[in-house]
Amino acid sequence: MTIGYNDFEAVDVRVGRIVQAEPFPEARKPAIKLRVDFGGEIGEKKSSAQITEHYRPEDLIGKQVLAVVNFPPRQIGKFMSEVLVLGIPDETGEVVLLTPDKDVPIGGRMF
Repeated sequence: MTIGYNDFEAVDVRVGRIVQAEPFPEARKPAIKLRVDFGGEIGEKKSSAQITEHYRPEDLIGKQVLAVVNFPPRQIGKFMSEVLVLGIPDETGEVVLLTPDKDVPIGGRMF
């Protein structure tokens, strides 16, 4: 499927820094609850991520991640996920987070 540049431009992908991470045992699939800071314009947002195979909550604090910030919030059990943190499945299907290879200002938009 081919999309136009305007379609791509409509997806708002920003860099944020994880400021809080905790287990999400109520989720149907193993997940971690994240709070990600995107800076002044967007602020802190919550997300649920199925990343338990490669990450422990305590190791995620301070990590920069890429996330879609303009999807509508999604209810996951009793938790409201406000952004979609991005990742790519490894060879076994477990998610590896997309992160900048150098520290960049939070809130920066991908283009």
